[in-house]
Amino acid sequence: MAKTSCFLHEERAYGLLAAAGLRVPRHGFLETGPLPFAAGEPVVLKGIADELWHKSDKGAVHFGPFDAAALRAVAATMRAGVESEHPWIGGLVCEKVAFKRLAGLPTEALVSLKRDPDAGWLVVCGIGGLQADAWAALAPPLLWPLALATPEQALAELREHWLGRTWLGLQRGTEALTDEAKLLAFLQGLWRAAEGLAREGVTLLELNPVVLDAEGRPTALDGVGTLAPAAEARIATPNPAWYPALLSPRNVVLAGVSSREGTVGRIILENLQKAKLPVGALRLLKPGVSEFLGLPCLGSVAELASAPTDQLILSLPAPQTVEVVEQLCRQGGGATVVYLVAGGLGDGADTEGLGQRLLACLDAHRRAGKWTPALVGPNGLGLYSPDLDLNTLFIPGIKLPLSPRPGHLALVSQSGAFLITRLSRRPELGLRAAVAIGNQMDLRCSDFLKGFAADPSVKVVGAYLEGFAPGDLGATAEAARTLRAAGRRVLLYKGGRSQAGMAAASSHTGALAGDHALQASVLRRSGALLAERLEAFDGALTWLGAYPKVRPRKVAIITNAGFEAVASADLISGPFAGAHLTDDQTRDLEGLLETHGLKGLVAAHLPLDVTPMADEAAYLACARLLTQTEADTLVVGLVPLTRRLDTTDPAAFGAFARQLADLARTSGKGLGVAVEGGALYDAYRHGLREAGLPVFLSMEEALEGLRLIASEG
Repeated sequence: MAKTSCFLHEERAYGLLAAAGLRVPRHGFLETGPLPFAAGEPVVLKGIADELWHKSDKGAVHFGPFDAAALRAVAATMRAGVESEHPWIGGLVCEKVAFKRLAGLPTEALVSLKRDPDAGWLVVCGIGGLQADAWAALAPPLLWPLALATPEQALAELREHWLGRTWLGLQRGTEALTDEAKLLAFLQGLWRAAEGLAREGVTLLELNPVVLDAEGRPTALDGVGTLAPAAEARIATPNPAWYPALLSPRNVVLAGVSSREGTVGRIILENLQKAKLPVGALRLLKPGVSEFLGLPCLGSVAELASAPTDQLILSLPAPQTVEVVEQLCRQGGGATVVYLVAGGLGDGADTEGLGQRLLACLDAHRRAGKWTPALVGPNGLGLYSPDLDLNTLFIPGIKLPLSPRPGHLALVSQSGAFLITRLSRRPELGLRAAVAIGNQMDLRCSDFLKGFAADPSVKVVGAYLEGFAPGDLGATAEAARTLRAAGRRVLLYKGGRSQAGMAAASSHTGALAGDHALQASVLRRSGALLAERLEAFDGALTWLGAYPKVRPRKVAIITNAGFEAVASADLISGPFAGAHLTDDQTRDLEGLLETHGLKGLVAAHLPLDVTPMADEAAYLACARLLTQTEADTLVVGLVPLTRRLDTTDPAAFGAFARQLADLARTSGKGLGVAVEGGALYDAYRHGLREAGLPVFLSMEEALEGLRLIASEG
């Protein structure tokens, strides 16, 4: 019986499961004997061959009474039928397990233990059997990253899944086939099994089906998988000094500035010249001249060895970019962090292998313990750090005017366009930094999150990602968990998702969960707020930008439009609820409405529609009353087309905005404003934002943002 190098056959799988305390059928190879069966006992003979995943498809499964001689003859026939494609390993005789069934309901499970290169060990659990793919569309499988979930948490989720409800007798008209103690013991065994699988070099173990035996114990009737050596660990990242060098540099060198206006290098330079850097802290790398555009120049990369910089920005073509980094590595110094603007490094435009060349350079030096710079990018649009008014974006100021507003929010984005559109749309956000991280060749999303975790000024991190660098999903989740443990918030949007084919793949457990399902599970379990829609991301970002600790549970709505009242009532559900008034509060509200001439026009209940007849004084009085109720968050809807609201005089609406902001501050409750109107009311919105209020373009955006925040565990 030859051992295979990459296929984990059933007998070996049984051994690994049994070592973890999991129930497996009694079994043994015909070729080795003796076998643990009495004559005539019902058994199953399975033909075990290399890379033979589906034995029944090849006629390699036989049911019958135990008779060693007869079974050897059957095994010989099986071997003859499969050996031309699959080298024979042996005839495995297994106990025929009597298991529990329910008419019309699936009772078989499909379980996978998988070593994911990005997320570590995972357990995937769903409905098994021949119709597994059909059931997956109705009851998607559960996914548990072992590093982020416990068996007890898995049991709580299984209890709510169709499979768990069936097993525990929670479906209508059914009785329990097992109990929670047996299911917990099974799950604990899976967690233990992963440790043994890791030691043996297993990458995947598929169990299909897993059934409940006569005593209700989950039992794997079949198990196959794959083996492979562990992936090589990522080379170490540079010294953490890259973080202050990037966001708060003492000096900067820019390469790639030409005499032509409007070029990328010139735009970056024009933005950099507005930064609060010391005199002489900005230099250019420009061979052949000592001064250019009034700035001192370095003639070569070699000069950086004796006159190093915190940050070197390379606005150069891809080949020259590689040459500069290689020279820095050869000379052992010159720049703590290098920002790579160019594309064409390791992407679809890289036809010369420049990206691999750059990675090889970093890898060789770091594995030898030699100095290297930290690299951001390639294909990076730049960054903005308000503390120094440091703007390295290659977007001209006329297109993206930025005013420094230091604050507690940090933004990272793989897409530069996503970053700058948020900066343009949300100029009121108080920022520690906003960084376009590009293609994450060196510094990755997790590195930035770790940097923010070590920065006490950062309370909220928002991130847009289209893909994770190899192995960085788990590292990002771990960094997010560190931030959450410190009371910080992490808001993520993952682009590039595809759900197509997830259900169809469910018959093969290694592919049960698509990339997005895996990433979503890992990130949510780390404590991150994962937005499924950009509107929810933007809404949550706006709330957290104003109130980093907001925790909406009871939400009160005030509006002057019937449609907003109706829509908000529809939207407040799930992780948060609408606030309610006590009888005394209702009477107080009725008196208040009468004082402001709204009696008979406005019903004293929530959501509160004060009608277009309400002025600023009525709004403020109602908002003040609602801050004294159970509501922890208020959303004020201002449809500005009514004559009762002054939307043209900055002094008037500025005073109104400051009073609303003061009310939020003194009450300790979150208060946001939705202004549903066209561009005519942009100045009105600006006045509200200037007071520090979160402002939304619609009631839906405000409430979707709150819903996402409320979903936080």
